[in-house]
Amino acid sequence: MAHPSGGYSPTSTSSEHGTLEDTVIQRSSAEELARITKKADAIRRACDLRDLDALISHASSNGGFLCDELRRLAWPILLQYDDHGDADVLRPEHSMPPHGDEEQVKLDVNRSFVYYPDCSDKELLLKKDELLRVIKRVLRNYPMLCYFQGYHDIVQVLLLVLGENDSAPAVAKLSLLRIRDYMLPSLSPSLKHLQLIPTIIKMADKALSRHISGAEPFFALSATLTLYAHDIQGYRDVARLFDFLLAWEPVVSIYFFAAVVLSRRKELFEISSDEPEILHSTLSKLPTPLDLESLISQTVRLFHDYPPESLPTGIWRKIPRYSVLKTSRDVFKKHSTKTALELFYQQTQQLRREERKEQFIKLLWNHRRTIGSIAVAAFIGAISIWIRKRGLDNSIFSYMDQFRTAFGGRL
Repeated sequence: MAHPSGGYSPTSTSSEHGTLEDTVIQRSSAEELARITKKADAIRRACDLRDLDALISHASSNGGFLCDELRRLAWPILLQYDDHGDADVLRPEHSMPPHGDEEQVKLDVNRSFVYYPDCSDKELLLKKDELLRVIKRVLRNYPMLCYFQGYHDIVQVLLLVLGENDSAPAVAKLSLLRIRDYMLPSLSPSLKHLQLIPTIIKMADKALSRHISGAEPFFALSATLTLYAHDIQGYRDVARLFDFLLAWEPVVSIYFFAAVVLSRRKELFEISSDEPEILHSTLSKLPTPLDLESLISQTVRLFHDYPPESLPTGIWRKIPRYSVLKTSRDVFKKHSTKTALELFYQQTQQLRREERKEQFIKLLWNHRRTIGSIAVAAFIGAISIWIRKRGLDNSIFSYMDQFRTAFGGRL
């Protein structure tokens, strides 16, 4: 059943708190009910005033924005499309040529909504149609963006919370301002994000860091690439986590994974460090159940104790200057679509330069013996020319004859 505000009621999704009333019904104590009501009023005021400090605080505190009804007020502000008519910028998908990745999009959409919503087959088909239209609309408006598998997991969360009309501009903003690195022609910039995780863990827990050092941080790729939407099975949990991730700068998603690893200390120490494959397999799956409130609090502490620029070994400097982790650090700054597209172009150019450099180095390495022989021959030739120009050739040949005589012709 469609919700009048553009989202969906709990009868058509697995959301346990689509409206504030749904959230309140689940609570039994009068004290808790009073807290929820007071917080809901404060969230509405913060949205009316566009008070980002307050919204960040609410998103980070117990329960986040509480319900989808309030998320529909807060998320557009956090994603910067609630004013200036940004929603009108996106043209209808049928007015533009297809994006090159649409065949893969269709395959993934057919596999979407695995765990939620809890609805009839007919309603599920309608949701998949909406999901396909939203993704096609964003990709056709910004054809330079490269689709990645798992993108649909992110979009389906925004769709269920915001509805089709509002989710399209939300997805566009998210793609350009928060997950732009994941939509480049190569995933190599995304892999650089993962290298922050071992460093954060080492700062917080050196013993655990040593224990899991044999497992490369690629175990975090699926979760971080999809903002955890692919790995979290409960709609209520993933919507709650999105409250937090959308309120903070993009790098906080990386800190969240570090917090998850640190929370599993006891479990991980039960696995031998001599079994990196088992460690990798364990780390690649989020624990269940997921204590989101505790993990969010731990993430905030990690971020404040070890901010990105303070991390050792120059790991933060290795993140490209045009990376979304660096260009979207200030959540209070208004980022225009034009600026985001310019940054995307600059990232793409930098990526191509790096790829050409890597190809050149690989070429040198593969032909190192031939190149070495040529270099030696060239060096000898250059020295010979220099000797002749200096008029030293006769003297050198005279010395060589003397050496041959002295050592019995062995030279």
